[in-house]
Amino acid sequence: MKVHFIAVGGAVMHNLAIALKLKGYEVTGSDDEIFDPARSNLQRYGLLPEQPGWHPGKITPGLDAVILGMHAKKGNPELDRALELGLKIYSFPAYLYQQSKNKKRVVIAGSHGKTTITSMVMHVLNYHHRDFDYLVGSRVEGFDVMVRLSDAPVIVIEGDEYLTSALDPRPKFLHYKPHIALISGIAWDHINVFPDYDGYLEQFEKFIASVEKEGSLVYYRDDSELAAVVERAACPRRLFPYTTPRYDISGGTTYFFPGDDDDRVPLKIFGRHNLTNLNGARMVCRELGFTDEEFVEAVRSFKGAANRLELVAKNDRTAVFRDFAHAPSKLKATVEAAKELYGSRQLVAVMELHTYSSLSKRFLDQYKGTMQKADIPVVFFNPHAIALKKLPPITVEDVQKGFENKNLQVFTDAGKLEAFLRSINYRNKTLLLMSSGNFGGMDVKRLAGDVCPKE
Repeated sequence: MKVHFIAVGGAVMHNLAIALKLKGYEVTGSDDEIFDPARSNLQRYGLLPEQPGWHPGKITPGLDAVILGMHAKKGNPELDRALELGLKIYSFPAYLYQQSKNKKRVVIAGSHGKTTITSMVMHVLNYHHRDFDYLVGSRVEGFDVMVRLSDAPVIVIEGDEYLTSALDPRPKFLHYKPHIALISGIAWDHINVFPDYDGYLEQFEKFIASVEKEGSLVYYRDDSELAAVVERAACPRRLFPYTTPRYDISGGTTYFFPGDDDDRVPLKIFGRHNLTNLNGARMVCRELGFTDEEFVEAVRSFKGAANRLELVAKNDRTAVFRDFAHAPSKLKATVEAAKELYGSRQLVAVMELHTYSSLSKRFLDQYKGTMQKADIPVVFFNPHAIALKKLPPITVEDVQKGFENKNLQVFTDAGKLEAFLRSINYRNKTLLLMSSGNFGGMDVKRLAGDVCPKE
């Protein structure tokens, strides 16, 4: 099989390219710019394009498939050539479905928590030596790549509601047709493609309707919006609602009560939202044939996905975490989790506005109350990022008004932000850094090591 990737440098695209090469396919790709970690990963597997840019000469009649990434827009010269030749053109979710038609498909969806829940299910399968394929949106300990395709009977997919490609405006998760589906919750995001909340909700109704006949739907019952969507959607017959399990925290360790008795299990993760995620993963694993005892045995060693409340540095008086949180619901849950873990410590919470939604003035009021648990709340945004996204500018005052937090400090200069963070005495404090970007190029690991030295 000969497959060519247009926009091979994407996070999932380059991992899919690697997965197909490992499967024995002949793989080529193009992109106008490729950054790490994609660049290093592609180079390691001999898939890094020799020259950046688009090269229609790579599109030949001998290709069995062309896979089109979101970064490639209409009018792309390689796409135009593929259309001219009448080649089979797939988005990555459509191609993933083609590769998994004969597998049991597990799809984890929701506005928040889907990477963590997907990672938990993968961890349990791996711990118990089950053969499975997967697609996950972050690096997971114990797995070299983010996509695997083989002859395994099961595939676990993180189902994203973002759009598919320039040729297909549907959400990605509508391609997968799951046998087992999970929805973790619904909170409006991606206003660039879902400008109103009702349109966003409708995508989850369609997702529920896409579940295979006699399939299973696991959902978080305490989300009233989600519960209403489930009630009015064309649901599968097998519904499995879940809630937050009983847990407590002692000495900086979170304990989970898997049953009705007082037996508790120490975990390496923390935060109410992550305990909720854990219960959702438990329901999915039941549907995959695992007992609760097998689930608990495996999950106690789960450390979380990369950049999801990831511990960067720690000593007896300070801890530094980083997280991918950017949407309001994720931000609030992450701040509350970090504060809850070390309740006696002050929390310095730093969030970067980086996504299209978060940098949109009309979306800022969605962040009201999200950082109330932080003792020192800080927000950073880069005006250059706003210009690159071709959005109207926002001001420091706009951010302060949207968050409605009288203690909030707002920075637009990365150097001044870092200087401020370094000026704080971190004795008996926790530092939480949250971004889907890089704080204007700030070296988070070096900062963490300096403010939280090993003792």
